[in-house]
Amino acid sequence: MQVDHLLRLDRLDLSLVWGDEALLGQEIGGVTATDLEDPARFLQAGEIVLSGLVWWARDGDPAKTERFVSALREAGAVALLAGEETHGEVPAELADACRSHRIALLAVPAHTSFRAITEAVYLRQWGELSRRPTDHYALPENVRVDLDRALERGAAAAELLDLAFAHLGTPACHLLTGSGRTVARTATAPELPARRAVEALRGRHGTSVRIEADDSVFDTWYLHLPEDDHVPPRILHEIGELVGRHRRRQDRRTAPRREAHEELVTRVSAAYGEVNALEEALRSCGLADAPAYTVVVASSGNSEDRGDAAAALTEALRHQRAVAFAAAGRAEGEAVAVLAHEPDPGGQVAARLREVWLLLHACRPGAALHAGVSDPVRRPADLRGALAQARYALAGARSTAPAAGVACLGDLADLRTLLAGIPADVRAVYLDTVLGPLLRAGRSSNATLLETLEVFLAHNCSWARTAEALHLHVNTVHYRIDRIQALTGRDLSRLDHKLDLRAALLCR
Repeated sequence: MQVDHLLRLDRLDLSLVWGDEALLGQEIGGVTATDLEDPARFLQAGEIVLSGLVWWARDGDPAKTERFVSALREAGAVALLAGEETHGEVPAELADACRSHRIALLAVPAHTSFRAITEAVYLRQWGELSRRPTDHYALPENVRVDLDRALERGAAAAELLDLAFAHLGTPACHLLTGSGRTVARTATAPELPARRAVEALRGRHGTSVRIEADDSVFDTWYLHLPEDDHVPPRILHEIGELVGRHRRRQDRRTAPRREAHEELVTRVSAAYGEVNALEEALRSCGLADAPAYTVVVASSGNSEDRGDAAAALTEALRHQRAVAFAAAGRAEGEAVAVLAHEPDPGGQVAARLREVWLLLHACRPGAALHAGVSDPVRRPADLRGALAQARYALAGARSTAPAAGVACLGDLADLRTLLAGIPADVRAVYLDTVLGPLLRAGRSSNATLLETLEVFLAHNCSWARTAEALHLHVNTVHYRIDRIQALTGRDLSRLDHKLDLRAALLCR
């Protein structure tokens, strides 16, 4: 495994601070974690060094940094992975020292544990070892034969786990996704709620192994054993490879289903279309004749990759075991899902989505992950209207929770969220129509008048409180408001004109 391989692992979310191609191409021979000021006697050549930088202080002695990095160079370390949690960033002083001594420097975000990096290195090394030509396997031959047969006949993941671990006394083992969904578990493993599952994957105890497959950061599979060192690493790696084969076979079998999902989403998204064709598309997805339907629209903030939002939305809906659905990516980073379910009083679909949405967002904290949920509809013919509702709610979610959030129509409780669902070009026209004279270039007083208008409306059109907030004489406020009324043609003593101006300000 080379240093640059760590940068390619999305789940670690590492970033390069400094290092050239030659340094990043070095082979990793091991891992050492240390916060000693002089770690030289504990290091070996070829290792990467993990440090939380507890030894460094912003107003400390620069010689400490020089001594630490010099020790890495003399020991033959191939890279320093510096944690950002202690100081909020990797110090520039450390980057300069690494550049001087030619030590590759990678930043480790606060949400990535050193343990996850260590496991990534050693499990990759186990994988490379297992791919070398050899007749030696860690799993007993009879177990491997039974597992291959079970895999060929399409056994479920839970059965494969029980067969794989039976000769070890069937220890508790969960097959989990990054958002905490339990895909399968051994017979001895207790049920694990999603939030506790995520904590287990990121915790200090137990062993977690990533399953290599064609997946996304949202639906990556992990084998998790709550006890450390209960299963030899080589055996665990072989079981992980088997589960990966199961995942790839499952993905191939479901490919036709994905095509049916895309066809349904295309039908629902079409401005016009035959209701019969829409009903046939629902039937192809196994969603025909449902008591109720709900449409969910999601976005990940990545307009270049429509699969990103689709993977997140699909994973979120898989947490809802009682709901059948079809989901597919659309243009500009949007994903659409049609849910078939029992009548949904009280917005239970949205409530269940909210339960897992932040867990999904934690899989990729940099993504702007949002979803909008329509009201339930009874007829397939109403699905296009439900899609419009969901998109409106999605715009509301973006306006109220910039990082991540789920909204339904019931959450559109104020003018700001209501306006968020109106297309941007329509808002721009309205803004120019109402406030155009105040926005024209070349008027030095425009910014002052806009500020006065905002404060005046925010203080319920109180002259005295507006003057106090702006540190002005009341007469100055009167002059400015008169000027605003003259330019806009609105009378701020009228409620409807106040609403016009407030709505225009929110459209900026």
